[in-house]
Amino acid sequence: MNQFYYSPLTLIILLAAYACGPTHDCDVLPGPLSEQDIMKHVEVLAADEFGGRTPGTVYEEMTVAYIIGQFEELGIEPGMPDGSFTQDVPLMGQVSQNVNVTLRSGDQQVRLAYQDDAMAWPAHTQRSVDVRNAELIYVGYGIVAPEEDWDDFKGMDVSGKVLVFKNYNPVTYEDRFDGGNRLYYGRWTYKFEQAIEQGALGALIIHTDETAGYGWDVVRNSWSRERFFVFEDEEPSTQFNGWLTHERSRELFEMAGLNLQDMLHAAESPYFEPIPLTGVRINATMDAVYREIAGQNVVGKIQGSDPELAGEAVVFSAHHDHLGIGAPVDGDSIFNGAWDNASGVSLMLNLARLYQMEPEQIRRTLYFVSVTAEESGLLGSRYFAENPPVHAGKISANINLDATNIFGKTEDFVAIGYGRSDIDELLSEEAERLGRIVKPDPRPEQGIYYRSDHFSFARVGIPALYPNPGTQFVDKPDDYNEQVAEYRNKIYHTVHDRIHDWWDLSGAVEDLKLIYRVALRIANADEMRQWTPGDEFEEARRQALEEASRL
Repeated sequence: MNQFYYSPLTLIILLAAYACGPTHDCDVLPGPLSEQDIMKHVEVLAADEFGGRTPGTVYEEMTVAYIIGQFEELGIEPGMPDGSFTQDVPLMGQVSQNVNVTLRSGDQQVRLAYQDDAMAWPAHTQRSVDVRNAELIYVGYGIVAPEEDWDDFKGMDVSGKVLVFKNYNPVTYEDRFDGGNRLYYGRWTYKFEQAIEQGALGALIIHTDETAGYGWDVVRNSWSRERFFVFEDEEPSTQFNGWLTHERSRELFEMAGLNLQDMLHAAESPYFEPIPLTGVRINATMDAVYREIAGQNVVGKIQGSDPELAGEAVVFSAHHDHLGIGAPVDGDSIFNGAWDNASGVSLMLNLARLYQMEPEQIRRTLYFVSVTAEESGLLGSRYFAENPPVHAGKISANINLDATNIFGKTEDFVAIGYGRSDIDELLSEEAERLGRIVKPDPRPEQGIYYRSDHFSFARVGIPALYPNPGTQFVDKPDDYNEQVAEYRNKIYHTVHDRIHDWWDLSGAVEDLKLIYRVALRIANADEMRQWTPGDEFEEARRQALEEASRL
């Protein structure tokens, strides 16, 4: 027999204390949140058994089933209008074979070793590419931006030519291109889109660690495996896309009697004009096999409690795919993607759990969307943003969770794109309440705003918040930021992205508290979020709101 008697009131107090615990503030969260709450989902999704979670494979099926199972266990409703948890994303999978690229100038011929010197693949659904004796033209950044008074083509007809691009966008002007930070114009996707727009035969991007923001290994690992794209009936004129290493790019320009560094510098001028690589020709042959697949987005929701606002929404996104299985490195061939992005999916699942504890307190409907094919160009999120269960003009904001803080507690909280929307007002207020500060992207030259799924939402006008780990670490060595940089470089898009003993999820717990509070305020505010006046996505927002008002 128990020797102690507790009154009902005492039991309620004790249970509340236990639920919140010494590290959980009941004024911040409705229930407990621990490092293990985050780790447990990562341990499942990043296990070898999940095979790197490639879209269109049994491993994606396992991933989707796991996320749906977690939603069902939490009592999260299916989020699609047909009553299901899944949205099929029509993808084409492409695998290149027999890639052979050579440069020729007079009697000199240089064969580019696939993966070591160059990456190349068919630009669309070509089963065989056979480009012979094609001319090459260096087009600088290849940017056409009227609002920046910039046009690298100057009216030159480059159709039928292979275009060579400098990566990034101009960096030498305070009043242009956001003072030299990477915009969408600086992304590889824009370069390949421009090749299509200009009617080019092919596109090659010059790689440097500085202009890409990552090493050649990332290019090789990302493009040497099966690639995915959303199928479109229209075939572009462009036959192939690719990358060249810095060394081979230097050799290419020397064959044309040009100095690579001089040419990279020339691209900084608004007066730049395309430069034919005179006397040099390129041959590119390759085959490809394809498969039509349905990638899957997983969509759950918590219905809003306010009859006036329940038709509006807040969308949380996290991509569940990674790079699958590749060539063995030290005996390991599985790209587990523990940080990128099993960690983000876990944050999303934990947010769903916490919000489900008090659904009556949430005015707008919350959607939790696990998207496919992010690593292939944000394909799953783009498809969802263009085909959402509610109109984009009725979505107040997107909170995107990608590669969370695995490095420990920080005093600061980084918001990618800070200052672009009025989300930041709420973010700063809640951060101050929790004794933290908000900082902008410390590496704007990386163009991270255009490299994760929130960009898909921004393109259709939806204001987006993309949290990143802070840099002011608590109780860490003075050189810890340098250690973090080493960790990032070692694991990003490599087989080393798995759970390590140096992981410290205490920072993820603190970040999630802040994200929870900010998103709750967005969901309960009388007004929807807006872009800062003059932002590049303001017009898309205006159009979306106008369309939604007519529904």
